Amino acid sequence: MEVDLITMLTIFVLAIFVGYEIITKVPPTLHTPLMSGSNAISGITLVGAVSAAGADAGGLATTLGFMAVVLATINAVGGFVVSHRMLAMFKKKG
Repeated sequence: MEVDLITMLTIFVLAIFVGYEIITKVPPTLHTPLMSGSNAISGITLVGAVSAAGADAGGLATTLGFMAVVLATINAVGGFVVSHRMLAMFKKKG
């Protein structure tokens, strides 16, 4: 079964619309727990990227695996930095 370009673009546009609607409806008190969940998913992605980079499947696969490790690491570290900054907003100033 081959999917044509119009169907793929329709799904892509609908995914953007639904994602935007879902994210804008999240109350501020839930942002920190959601960030923690996304950090966990980034950690799982990092483990998968390390296993892909370490697999002996050829030069292209190793290169793509290494790039995946770099991008997943940036995503996980950035998520933790944002979470730390958000948690600092809730601390009492003393």
